[in-house]
Amino acid sequence: MRQDEIWDADVAARYDTPGTGMFAPEVLGPVVDKLAALAGDGRALEFAVGTGRVAVPLRERGIPVSGIELSEPMVAVLRTKVDDQALPVTVGDMAQATAPGEFSLVYLVFNTISNLLTQEEQVACFRNAARHLRPGGRFVIELWVPELRALPPGQDAVVFGGRPGYFGLDHFDVVRQRLVSYHFEFDPERPDRREARVGRTPHRYIWPAELDLMGQLAGFALESRHADWTGGEFTAESRSHVSVYRLAGAAGSASA
Repeated sequence: MRQDEIWDADVAARYDTPGTGMFAPEVLGPVVDKLAALAGDGRALEFAVGTGRVAVPLRERGIPVSGIELSEPMVAVLRTKVDDQALPVTVGDMAQATAPGEFSLVYLVFNTISNLLTQEEQVACFRNAARHLRPGGRFVIELWVPELRALPPGQDAVVFGGRPGYFGLDHFDVVRQRLVSYHFEFDPERPDRREARVGRTPHRYIWPAELDLMGQLAGFALESRHADWTGGEFTAESRSHVSVYRLAGAAGSASA
């Protein structure tokens, strides 16, 4: 299944959860704070801008923001919040598409680089970020750490989350470094009903060291890595990381 088939009109219509989940202020606030500090007085570009979960509040902080997005239905939802003059979006693949202008910051949040299903595409994404950045600019990636330690011998799937009416399951292909995330949604008040909505998203998972090598191939050096957007220490037990890469060249005016 292609990514533009996954992120269709139905998904776009249900994607936003204002005030809750990844749209909760305590989740979104630190993301915007960190990105605004990194952008400084420059412009920011979001790869896979989606419905504008991060881009819209970042723009409201006074940072000029542009986006690249493959899914036209997701862009259509974004357009209900802000017009193209205020937040221009280039429709296309984040590994190849070009947005006009030069930026001090390119960012890619919520594990989205893993939506590119080959190592070659992921390296191309780094190189595309480098093409958009001014010398000394930064590329920020938020990414989860593969939970292979959770797999008992002989098992290739693990439950990664659950709440009333939902649970998520990751099915691993460790030979190809792939997984498919399955999302099951149902009515918790009706246990007698057999129907459930099932969504799935394929990913290629990336170890932090491999991600750093991808950055080196594109002319980046790792500047910092933390466990979260508030600067928590990254350890062997961290479930995710926020990695900041700086492009070779003169230091930008942004401040970490």
